[in-house]
Amino acid sequence: MVEHQDETRTAYNAVVDLYASLFADRLETRPFARAMVATFAELVRGTGNLRTADVGCGPGHLTALLHGLGLDAFGLDLSPAMVDHARRAHPGLRFDEARMEAMPVEDGALGGVMAHYSMIHTPPGELPAVLAEQVRVLAPGGLFLVSFFGTEGPEPVRFDHKVTPAYSWPADRFAELLGAAGLTPFARLLHDPASERGFLDAHLLARRP
Repeated sequence: MVEHQDETRTAYNAVVDLYASLFADRLETRPFARAMVATFAELVRGTGNLRTADVGCGPGHLTALLHGLGLDAFGLDLSPAMVDHARRAHPGLRFDEARMEAMPVEDGALGGVMAHYSMIHTPPGELPAVLAEQVRVLAPGGLFLVSFFGTEGPEPVRFDHKVTPAYSWPADRFAELLGAAGLTPFARLLHDPASERGFLDAHLLARRP
């Protein structure tokens, strides 16, 4: 796990400014993803526990969006350069460097965790441990929203992402992993983004019982 994370950190450290310029306002043209984030935020507010982690927050734009939707949101990212950028761009919010499988959060503390295309670089064999960590930090009744590239085939597909290698997933297989980790998936959205890669955009919502 450490080797591929080191590669991912190095790759994202090298593209911070370009990445931020390309993605900081991307949800403005993505109504389906924006709707899922808004639904997630509404459900988290309904738990009464507003504390929410944006895992793999990158330049911090979605952490700020969650804050604007009424959540006590903070961002975590593997890349120190991304964390530095997020702190400069959003000085009123908290951002920390952290690995997704070792979050600096106490057990059962969060009302929500969002992973917006941040688990796509995790090899399939390592994903269960990453998901188990998200469950650990969620309070009972807490919400988890994960977004990823979807495929209609039966198995995850490795592909050459523009930053570093990544994986697309069949939504059913990813939902099974969520269940095995101790979450209850209850909503999904799959849509065709007209991507040159031919992948679907996939969003799964789950709750910790």
